[in-house]
Amino acid sequence: MTYVITETCIKCKYTDCVDVCPVDCFREGPNMLVIDPDECIDCTLCVAECPVEAIFAEDDVPASQKNFIAINAELAKDWKPIVARKPAPADADDWAKVKEKAHLLEK
Repeated sequence: MTYVITETCIKCKYTDCVDVCPVDCFREGPNMLVIDPDECIDCTLCVAECPVEAIFAEDDVPASQKNFIAINAELAKDWKPIVARKPAPADADDWAKVKEKAHLLEK
């Protein structure tokens, strides 16, 4: 089992989770993060660090977000690792309140 970042991360891109990852499994895209399922060791540390609750165990991903299991796996192959925390986008708090933003995902 691996952990999965879901739609809630889009345009928020907080990186608190990156600081606690012992294996550097996070990948950074233009407006969200994903987890490389081949690198994730299922330690759960990132879950509590996500301020928008965008990270789920693969078995616990909400039904409406199941497509993000494949999205994380696909994009992790192309996106570069992020190994240190960065400032969130200036408007991240505004986007954190927005639901249904999958159409805004930039690959």
